[in-house]
Amino acid sequence: MSRLRRAYADPGVPPVRRRELWAWAGFDFANSGYTTVVITALFNAYFVGVVAGDADWATFAWTAALSLSYALVMATAPLLGLYADAYGRKRVLLAASTLACAVGTAALWFCGPGDVVLAIVLIVLTNTAFGTGENLIAAFLPELAQEEGVGRLSGYGWAFGYVGAVLLLAGCLWWVQGAGDRGSDTASAVRDTMLATAVTVVLAALPTFLLLRERVRPAPRPFADLWSASLEHWRAMLGGAQDLPQLGRFLACIVAYQAGVGTVITVAAIYTQQALGFTTAESIQLILVVNITAAAGAAVFGHLQDRLGHRNALALSLAGWLLAIGLLALSDARPVVWAAANIAGICMGASQSAGRAMVGVLCPQGREAEVFGLWGLAVKASMILGPLAYGGISWTTGGDHEAALAATSLFFVAGLALLARVDVEHGRLQAGRAP
Repeated sequence: MSRLRRAYADPGVPPVRRRELWAWAGFDFANSGYTTVVITALFNAYFVGVVAGDADWATFAWTAALSLSYALVMATAPLLGLYADAYGRKRVLLAASTLACAVGTAALWFCGPGDVVLAIVLIVLTNTAFGTGENLIAAFLPELAQEEGVGRLSGYGWAFGYVGAVLLLAGCLWWVQGAGDRGSDTASAVRDTMLATAVTVVLAALPTFLLLRERVRPAPRPFADLWSASLEHWRAMLGGAQDLPQLGRFLACIVAYQAGVGTVITVAAIYTQQALGFTTAESIQLILVVNITAAAGAAVFGHLQDRLGHRNALALSLAGWLLAIGLLALSDARPVVWAAANIAGICMGASQSAGRAMVGVLCPQGREAEVFGLWGLAVKASMILGPLAYGGISWTTGGDHEAALAATSLFFVAGLALLARVDVEHGRLQAGRAP
């Protein structure tokens, strides 16, 4: 990883040390445990089946709660990004958001049958904190890596994230499967995993807070100026980032394809248990293996995108998503489901890594937190659009998860169409990164 490090001509800016690259990538190890256990594998199905008692509206309520959290992240991202750049506070805000996510996750232990309001409030809190931290850690990326190594470092981060998710999820599987031997039950074991997830997030993030350094020179601005600038960035986002049109086109592409990715992440365990009849343990096993393939996809595509080009690598991963959904539409036989899930896993790691790296390539120096705040807006907009559409379709069709998944494939089709309009080399020129 040492060859990825950025060197600075300015003597006032410290050089990047190898341990900082590991500390940066290690944060994905920490926060992926939350999204995998709470959002993807365990608490989502627990909410639908236990907290909401398998009500027809349960999936929609789950996706609506997540959509509200993403809306909150979207609303605050520009202002937080500008504040972090102006005052050099990315690391401080990252620590605060991580702690809020961990404390709220631990509080999910108190959610039992009928505690719908409490569960929704805590999910909104924790997922808002998680999304905010995701934006802040991404804003460090252009400061740490040279342009030709951005894809690899982003890929390492996603790969570490999936490794962390696999290890935590494996521990959760062991705990859930041993519930009967302890005289407990599956529901109680799922609640216990919320405590384990909270502790893991805090401990795994400590190296990031201790080793990662700020390199943006503070240039404090009055709050009124930051507020006005954040409103301007909102208008720029809605208008397609007018000063960086290629970045604006790519952000539109992200909204489309990430809507599909976000939907799969949000409803994976719900789909396997409600539509395919998997048990909780079977769902965990499937998602556990998928995270391993996702780690491989992120690592391999991290190198591949630096060779093939970010746009080509991303297009390849989106085509893979369509293949996976097509296989699920053809058959619900267990071998086909496992094959489709692992193809989706590879493409999950690849598409997320490639997207973040491509934003880094199109980002002007000195505007990292701002641009990655806009990236966060695009991702969170997609996380509102996709899961909410899935939840609405499943509710109006009386729980037809197959129809909802088929509609999800359209997001990947739209992503490919929008990606074709992005000129990466022109975007590098606009960002001042081309030689």
